[in-house]
Amino acid sequence: MRIYLIGFMGCGKTHWGREMSRKLQVPFFDLDSVIEEKEGKAITAIFAEMGEEYFRMLEKDVLYMLTESHENFVMATGGGTPCFFNNIDYMKSRGTTIWINSSVDTLHNRLVKEKAQRPLVASISDADLRSFIIRKYSDRKIFYQQANVILNEDDLTLGKLIETTFHA
Repeated sequence: MRIYLIGFMGCGKTHWGREMSRKLQVPFFDLDSVIEEKEGKAITAIFAEMGEEYFRMLEKDVLYMLTESHENFVMATGGGTPCFFNNIDYMKSRGTTIWINSSVDTLHNRLVKEKAQRPLVASISDADLRSFIIRKYSDRKIFYQQANVILNEDDLTLGKLIETTFHA
């Protein structure tokens, strides 16, 4: 069983992924953390030094490596992971994709506090952040909507996440 959690940055993929992996007793991977470990530097540094294109290729390579080397896991992907290189199709062909769909207000409230750790929003002013979220979310929604399971994060529980996953 391979479960891929997808959604916009700040939607809770890592939080719910850890909870879900504990409950299901399978390994948990945070794709960004594995990339940071492999490269020996933070995602923000990879973006700054090598650019987004390099990062997206690396992200794809690590996604494939983890998938092909593990039969069972829960993975929190990066917010953009499903949007590049047909990654959404790859993940769906190898497991179950779950879109954790958060409201713009929830995302904004979280991201305004986490900007320094998020390379795509680090340089955006607090005043412009909401507009950025709406724009980027609109671009990515077409990929997120292809998930096997779509859940609204604002009323999500671990029980609901697990039940919906196995009844998709």
